[in-house]
Amino acid sequence: MTGQDPYALAGEAAESIRAATEVDTHDVALVLGSGWAAAADRIGDVRADIELSSLPGFPPPSVAGHRNLLRSVEAGGRNLLVFGGRAHLYEGHEPDTVVHGVRTAAAAGCSTVILTNAAGGLNPEWPVGQLVMIEDQINITGRSPMAGPPPPDDQPGRFSDMTDAYSPALRALAHRVDDGLADGVYVGLLGGNYETPAEIRMIATMGGDLVGMSTVLEAIAARHLGLDVLGISLVTNLAAGLSPAPLAHGEVLEAAKEAETRVVDLIRGVLAGMPSS
Repeated sequence: MTGQDPYALAGEAAESIRAATEVDTHDVALVLGSGWAAAADRIGDVRADIELSSLPGFPPPSVAGHRNLLRSVEAGGRNLLVFGGRAHLYEGHEPDTVVHGVRTAAAAGCSTVILTNAAGGLNPEWPVGQLVMIEDQINITGRSPMAGPPPPDDQPGRFSDMTDAYSPALRALAHRVDDGLADGVYVGLLGGNYETPAEIRMIATMGGDLVGMSTVLEAIAARHLGLDVLGISLVTNLAAGLSPAPLAHGEVLEAAKEAETRVVDLIRGVLAGMPSS
């Protein structure tokens, strides 16, 4: 970001999406986490592909397992925006950049966002590959997209209610689609390194079930703008101190690849089951 009003910049990006896709309004946004990018090829019928970094305000993704791709897809009778990558705080981005995709989706007409991620699991009963519906979150990044200048007058006020950060109705729908899902609290950290065993013990004491380096700021920005949020974590490794092996990004990508079919089936089922707007 260059100091420009982030909401105006999101509006510019949404206008660019409309021009490039010839779709006036999108309904649902899907943000794909580390290793999930290939799922974009199987969600639905592709209408248009856009290089993500060609849109106003979007840096090119720099993390392995993310694509520099925004895809317009028809799926479940809905117009879907699929973000093949996201920006992270640990890459040196500011919160406004991290949540720019969510704000752009809202400006493009989306009323729902599906946030996915790869996560470390604190529940030793969860195997690698377990899909978990995020029921709540704890943000210990030390950052918030609502800090700084107040939103402009044409946007909701700064102090958004986070009581139902993740939609109970969407979680219930997801469980009907896949009865093998778990539920848990996602804890978001700044990242750039994996957590220490002592940090994991602290997070468990706080009530965390999953740990990762994304999602929490996006959920805050989405709820501020009135979007319903469904959060899906894929357990790609046991957290530090629980894992018998050193943690590495390669295992994250491999676990995501192995879970791809189940993830796609879940997302397609949720889209098909959502009530008509």
